[in-house]
Amino acid sequence: MNAGAARAADAAPGTSQITLQGIERVFHLGDSSVHALDRVNLHLAPGEYVSVMGPSGSGKSTLLNVLGLLDRPDAGHYVLEGRDVTTLSPDEQAQVRSRRIGFVFQSFHLVPRLTAAENIALPMVLAGIPARERETRVQQALAGFGLADRASHRPDQLSGGQRQRVAIARATIMQPALLLADEPTGNLDRATGDEVIRLLEALNAGGVTLVMVTHDAALGARARRCIRMEDGAIRVDERRPGAPPGAPSGAQEGPLPEAGAADART
Repeated sequence: MNAGAARAADAAPGTSQITLQGIERVFHLGDSSVHALDRVNLHLAPGEYVSVMGPSGSGKSTLLNVLGLLDRPDAGHYVLEGRDVTTLSPDEQAQVRSRRIGFVFQSFHLVPRLTAAENIALPMVLAGIPARERETRVQQALAGFGLADRASHRPDQLSGGQRQRVAIARATIMQPALLLADEPTGNLDRATGDEVIRLLEALNAGGVTLVMVTHDAALGARARRCIRMEDGAIRVDERRPGAPPGAPSGAQEGPLPEAGAADART
């Protein structure tokens, strides 16, 4: 079994890798309550390639933060690979996040004082992986992402595309089952952005589930499944030809069952 198949097999056959049930996230601003997510229901099968789109304030980034265990919902359940992660302690969530979820951000979020190799190794250092194994895996990642000659360069010595490749290598060094990308080409020119997207799509082809938030319609259209959000709810959930089994079979206009609308979102 190859690495991609192994990652997909971590979820039980015939089940969703991700299930969100009635997820709500409310932010309190003075006397006002902002419903960033309003009773969201979602199922993702292993290996899906999903774009999440919608206007600013629609709840896209909040959804990504909940999926990435960076934010805890106020209500509802999030089941990841058969485990209700909303019931876990912060330390337990951190362990799941470290080993099962990778993140790619618009602004790279590299540590300025660390070299490319050290940035890539950082998740393994935090996970307590032995130095010899870290070095082997970092060298493989540097070569795989075309960064072998940039290993000792700090972020300010790298181009935007190189920094994003370092960020993707860091996000995938722990071989996560789920990769979350928030506007991954937002700070890149079109040609460099296309290169980065091809890297992400290659990872998805290897079995990693890819969920990408974007404002770019052309970029969103590349995904095999497109989710459109508005007012904290999923309004359209459309699967394109070639999507893996388990995804919706067509567009759904309006909220999913039990979803509603609210007045303001983040």
